[in-house]
Amino acid sequence: KALEDEYSTSLPLILTMLVSATFIFIMFAFVMYDWFVHSRNAKFVRFAATSNAIVSSMFPAKIRDELMEQHGKDGKGDDFHGTDPLISDDSSSHNRSFSLRGEQRRSTIADFYPEVTIMFSDIVGFTAWSSVREPAHVFELLEAVYSEFDRIAKKRRVFKVETVGDSYVAATGLPDPRKDHAVAMCRFARDCNYAMKNTVAKLEVRLGPETGDLAMRFGIHSGPVTAGVLRGERARFQLFGDTMNTASRMESRGEPNRIQVSQDTAELLRAAGKGSWLTARDEMIDVKGKGMMVTYFLSGGNVASPIGPGSFTHDNTTNDSSISTVNGPTFEVAPSSNGDSSEDNDIPLHELDNKIQRLVTWNVGLLLDILRKIHLRSVEDTPPSMNSPPEEQPHPQTILAEVKEVIALPHWLNTPNGNPKQVELPQVAIDQLADLVGSLAMLYKENPFHNFEHASHVTLAVSKLLSRVVDPKIEGVDAINEEATDSLRHEFSYGITSDPLVHFALVFSAIIHDIDHPGVPNTVLLKEGSGLSKRYKRSIAEQNSFQLAWDMLMESRYEELRNAICRTESDLQRFRQLLVNATMATDVMDKDLNVLRRARWEKAFAANSKESHKDRMDRMATIVIEHLIQAADVAHTMQHWHVYLKWNKRLFSEQYDAFLAARVDKDPSEGWYESELGFFDYYIIPLAKKLKDCGVFGVSSDEYLSYAEKNRQEWKDRGREVLAGYVESVKNEQK
Repeated sequence: KALEDEYSTSLPLILTMLVSATFIFIMFAFVMYDWFVHSRNAKFVRFAATSNAIVSSMFPAKIRDELMEQHGKDGKGDDFHGTDPLISDDSSSHNRSFSLRGEQRRSTIADFYPEVTIMFSDIVGFTAWSSVREPAHVFELLEAVYSEFDRIAKKRRVFKVETVGDSYVAATGLPDPRKDHAVAMCRFARDCNYAMKNTVAKLEVRLGPETGDLAMRFGIHSGPVTAGVLRGERARFQLFGDTMNTASRMESRGEPNRIQVSQDTAELLRAAGKGSWLTARDEMIDVKGKGMMVTYFLSGGNVASPIGPGSFTHDNTTNDSSISTVNGPTFEVAPSSNGDSSEDNDIPLHELDNKIQRLVTWNVGLLLDILRKIHLRSVEDTPPSMNSPPEEQPHPQTILAEVKEVIALPHWLNTPNGNPKQVELPQVAIDQLADLVGSLAMLYKENPFHNFEHASHVTLAVSKLLSRVVDPKIEGVDAINEEATDSLRHEFSYGITSDPLVHFALVFSAIIHDIDHPGVPNTVLLKEGSGLSKRYKRSIAEQNSFQLAWDMLMESRYEELRNAICRTESDLQRFRQLLVNATMATDVMDKDLNVLRRARWEKAFAANSKESHKDRMDRMATIVIEHLIQAADVAHTMQHWHVYLKWNKRLFSEQYDAFLAARVDKDPSEGWYESELGFFDYYIIPLAKKLKDCGVFGVSSDEYLSYAEKNRQEWKDRGREVLAGYVESVKNEQK
């Protein structure tokens, strides 16, 4: 026992534990190392796959493989990242001598392709359309359209060369030759034409009026090209040669929604037995560098059929779910038949024109976004108190008499918590809003100018101006905005940003301001002695529009919608007052009213005002609101030249129709040129300057003033020629 105690030790156990711990540590280290290596390899593989995908999107597979082979031999990534020693900015003698050693230069990747068909395409009206849109909307359109083209190109085995702005360039017959290159390209172009028409129609419910009017112009030519990799800071696969130039001319001299092909391409189609696809153009076209050329339009519905899932068809339907729509109700429902419908509202909403349906959807989407903000603020501020239909307060005999110099806006309150996009509105209120806007759209007459499409254009302008008010970052006041509180934003915009009810009233007034417009000025209505003129002595059309819209809104079938808009009786009265001021402000032809508005503007922005701060802010807000809707109503005069021409021609056509109907005595073409110059000088440009002077609209006011001055100069230079075109056009329409 003593011996056992003497030699008894725990050392073996300790050593065993140490060895075990060392083993476990080493195993753990190996596991961690293996995990690290695996993760790094996986990351490298993902990076390589991403790089390969990027390269594949820029180069044909054959060219990509050749580039990869050179890349592997060099052991460098110079081909793709702009660090090619042959084009380095380093001017050292070493680099210069190295670049001259032919045996060390990497071989140029280029080839001659004798049989190729090139397609150029361009969006007609894109420049004018994009000039009145936010940048995000512009890219949303381009991505939607060109992703469809890319999908079709993949299925048709067409090589996408590049996109430059709103132009899309594609080729067949390279780098892999194919005998049917002309036929394949014509089928591709036809598929793209279908895709364009359907995509812009679907996007109109998100991007607003005139989106569905965009069209694509296509040009196709066949011949030889030189193609290869042009290395540099942005290495690309480029095509060169006369074939490219001619294809570009085919597009630029083409027509919207049509595919123009050259004589060379036409001969290839005939040789392939597809001569029935061709319709000779009536006249030869003058092509720069080529002279007069015979061309053809691709015709017939059997040139191409939809290809695969999600393809577009003639009936404007698609299975493609990549294009989202407004999160709201569908409008193919008849109005409620509870006895409250007016006689004019007995047409089911689904019988609205497809374009009008899309515009209704878009307008409803705008109003729903604002309604969610109203709901979010109302939930935190006050409980609802209108559980029964509101009692109509006594109003003056005319709407014009209700106009106030100052509308009291709410004091600034903390921004409510929560995201408005996550607010769930009652479905019944959403359905009622859809029904209301659709019903209001049906009250518009089919005038060339004063119609629901123009009202939607005004709504678009209101929305854009409001977006610039709401976000001071856009308006060049970054120094204030960086440290601003919501209170400072409130002060900056005279309280307009803090009250979503103001936004709703402005958008709603844009929708309703020309309802039931007769297509003639108020002076004509007064001269004709109509019933409306006896009731309303001034601003006849505007007062009638307001009354029709307000009466409809107050019907019992829209009770839930009214409660969603106005939680209290005072909200309802303020909403009406905002609508009255905004709608009456759209009468821009009454000289006396314009004089009064100018005086109110000067009073609001006078430097020596003795009003209280709150009263002065309310006065400024009221007059700015009125000028905002005025600017939106004539926004086409302060937008791109082509936008101005479109609506100016429609206004001329409307007044010419009134002349032919003997409702006006004077031919509008007499003095139209001079009156437009006067309109710019005495109303449009001063209005644009006021938007700038008030300091609320920032870059939008600069943009409006710039376009107004440019359009005025353009009209001065070209107006007589343009007017002659108007006259010829309306006379041809009469025939």
